[in-house]
Amino acid sequence: MKHHICIFTGARPNFIKVAPLIHAVQQTDDCDYQLVYAGCADDPTLEATLFDDLQIPAPDAFLGVDCENLNELTGRVMSEFERYLSEHETDTVIVVDDLASTMAAAIVTKKRGLRLAHLVAGTRSFDISMPKEINRLVIDGLSDLLFTAGVGSSSIATREGAENHKIYLVGNILMDTLRYNHDRWQRPACLDGIDNGRYLVFTLNRKALLADEENLQRMLGAISEVAGDIPVIAPLRGRALEVVSGFKLQTSNIKLQTSLSYLEFGYLTTHAMGIITDSGNVAEEATFNHVPCITLNSYTEHIETVKQGSNILVGEDAEQLRSALGDMVAGRWKSSSLPDRWDGRTAERIVSILTQT
Repeated sequence: MKHHICIFTGARPNFIKVAPLIHAVQQTDDCDYQLVYAGCADDPTLEATLFDDLQIPAPDAFLGVDCENLNELTGRVMSEFERYLSEHETDTVIVVDDLASTMAAAIVTKKRGLRLAHLVAGTRSFDISMPKEINRLVIDGLSDLLFTAGVGSSSIATREGAENHKIYLVGNILMDTLRYNHDRWQRPACLDGIDNGRYLVFTLNRKALLADEENLQRMLGAISEVAGDIPVIAPLRGRALEVVSGFKLQTSNIKLQTSLSYLEFGYLTTHAMGIITDSGNVAEEATFNHVPCITLNSYTEHIETVKQGSNILVGEDAEQLRSALGDMVAGRWKSSSLPDRWDGRTAERIVSILTQT
């Protein structure tokens, strides 16, 4: 008898993490899956090439929830996902990360008495004022299977009372996607005339950084000044592109770029001299690729990227950024190594656990 799995996604980054899981499920006869997306089929954040780039089918179901208020979103996702589960045979629901929609799906799953698995469990900021921190606590507390990316995350889950038989250190599934696509990256047109290893990458998305425009301009000024004649490729989207474009930067080395396809962005970050980002995912990928990375945040959900990897944290401090970037462009960077089980085989471990427990 096949095991029926529902893979629930709430935002674009989730698809990048579940793609290897879908590939692994497709290789077994023991289970099948359906992919569910909380948003709409015409969601503008899902570029037309995304699913082809990841080599996975489009979602089997779109819940069609599209709203800004997190409490409203939570309620609507709960209602729509309840309807979905009542119409589709499901044994296990897999949720990813820490979104409000993820928490909503987790609550509905357990209310229906189904097995809940949390992919990228045990991550914490220890800042209860962050909505995502509340989501993480709720999801982990409800989950029957906690799939963690590192020893630190497993330890957090244990300290918070999760039973040991629920916790599985499977590694970072983002590395599976990088390994799978290693030979498929596509060099973007924005690198025409620029040699590999002779440019920096800058990405921006955090609302806190975008809200403090004065400080953001200071940080961009530091990047521009220290980079000098090194091009800084900045593939931005949405609000970030709008804000930075509005600064009318008096510099030619920061090159704003509309968002790239997944395969183009993968090439860009893999071959960069270094990366400046506020994205934990980008920092994790930099560790896998051994590319120096500066994260514009005071904490990271995966401290392995700092302790073993190529990442350092500078918070939102323009002077710390200036100093770290000076080391980066001068070639003075710490040595790095891959954390345990960041080997590109996380999805295989997860499917084995799902079919044997």
